[in-house]
Amino acid sequence: MIRPSAILLAALIAAAPLSQAVAQDRGARGDRPERQQDQDERPRVSVGEAVQRASSGRPGRFLGASNRGDTIVVRWEYPGGRVADIMVDARSGRVVGER
Repeated sequence: MIRPSAILLAALIAAAPLSQAVAQDRGARGDRPERQQDQDERPRVSVGEAVQRASSGRPGRFLGASNRGDTIVVRWEYPGGRVADIMVDARSGRVVGER
C-alpha cells in the first residue's frame, strides 16, 4: 500500500509545472502583482525625507509641508522673512522648483 505522504508528494510534483505556466502567462499578459500596484499609487519619498532634501543647504526654517499627489510642497522661511514653497518630486525625491 502506498503511504499518504508519497501520494501528496507526487501530487505536489505534478502541480509544479502548472503553477509555473500560470505565472508565465500572467507575465505575458502584463498583469502586475498587487504589491507593485501599491508602490505605483503612493509616493516613494516620505514627507520627512522631502523636507530634509528641500532644507539641505538652505538657511532658514521649516514652516510646513503638504503632499499634493506627485509633488510634496515644503514651505520654507528664509532669513529676512521671505517665505517660499519648495516643490519636491514625490517619486524621485528631487527638488523640482521653488516659488
